[in-house]
Amino acid sequence: MPTHFKQTPSRFRRAVLGFLVCALASPTLPTPAAADALLDETVEFTGTILFLQSKVPGLLIGAVRNGETSIHGFGERLDGGKAPNGDTVLRIGSITKAFTGQMLASLAVDGTVSLTQRLGTVAPDLGTGKDPDTSKIRLIDIATHSAGLPREVPHKPGPEGDPFAPITREAFAGWLDENDLLYPPGTGVLYSNFGFDLLAIGLSEAAKTPYPHLLEKHITGPLGLRDTVFKLSDDQRRRLMEGHGFDGKALRDVPTGDVIVGSGGLYSTPKNLLRWMQWHLDRFDEKDAEVRMLDHAAYLYRDNLSPVSGMDESGHMDAMSLGWVVMMPEGNRPLILQKAGGLQGTFSYIAFAPTRGIAAFVAINQFDFAAAMTMAEVVNEMIAALEPR
Repeated sequence: MPTHFKQTPSRFRRAVLGFLVCALASPTLPTPAAADALLDETVEFTGTILFLQSKVPGLLIGAVRNGETSIHGFGERLDGGKAPNGDTVLRIGSITKAFTGQMLASLAVDGTVSLTQRLGTVAPDLGTGKDPDTSKIRLIDIATHSAGLPREVPHKPGPEGDPFAPITREAFAGWLDENDLLYPPGTGVLYSNFGFDLLAIGLSEAAKTPYPHLLEKHITGPLGLRDTVFKLSDDQRRRLMEGHGFDGKALRDVPTGDVIVGSGGLYSTPKNLLRWMQWHLDRFDEKDAEVRMLDHAAYLYRDNLSPVSGMDESGHMDAMSLGWVVMMPEGNRPLILQKAGGLQGTFSYIAFAPTRGIAAFVAINQFDFAAAMTMAEVVNEMIAALEPR
């Protein structure tokens, strides 16, 4: 059976999810309790298919719909260990950017910054450079990957136990002083870790608060996301899922330092991530309604942008929100906001349909691009199958 899954994954998935769509649309639906069981069975079965097909060491998958949550783990959290679960800690990589976008929305609502404020007004050392257009970079340009910045700031490799150490604020300022932007701000989209770390610096300066404390004050603290952190406690480290490289060998966990906090430094758990998703889905709750509105809005549409690069690996980018990739409805698939991440041998993906009340998360603990693209496709299909009609 695993071989059959591998040979015909798309056709098999479509058949399975097509059946589930029919089941959900049936006029003889069981009681609500049974519907909750259907959510659980669908998530578990989808995870089983993915795990058997990808052959990764471990996999986590979960979904939340109408306040009901289902999480399932497969394989091993550590080599030779038990399966991961909802309390398993993992690196979420660039999903961190969606938290940074939400932070921008939150500080815009309370008046600390504005979306169109220029970076140089809050971080003068980062608001000037060789290219005169550097002074025109706005916070919204950074949050939509349209600031004209490269993916990474060029740097020498750091020591084995601290490979990100050379990525510093001084390195950012140095690059801006010596280089032209890749395109004028707002005219193209190029995925940029560099940019989101600049954004975190700008927000921190504007609020006069270290960025980790800012995140705790506005997002993780109020939502009770105690396992969504930049630095692990001893208890959290004991629950950490081990990543693996492209060669299948385990990768040691390494620090990301005090600078890589806007682009990819966060750890979290499936339980925390789905609780965060529930906040995003509560779109009629008056509390934080304006933050959600700003965070989910599409600010930059693909039309006439040049270049557009690094945005389509987990689904075609139609527009950009604040860190979220916006995918317009297509066929049975609803409007989806999504974000993928990868760091230290872990690939993850999170997506939600804000008007349909459903979100899903998946992660694998091995660098495997084919598996990562498949898991994003499957999660998007699962959302389409499970969303209420």
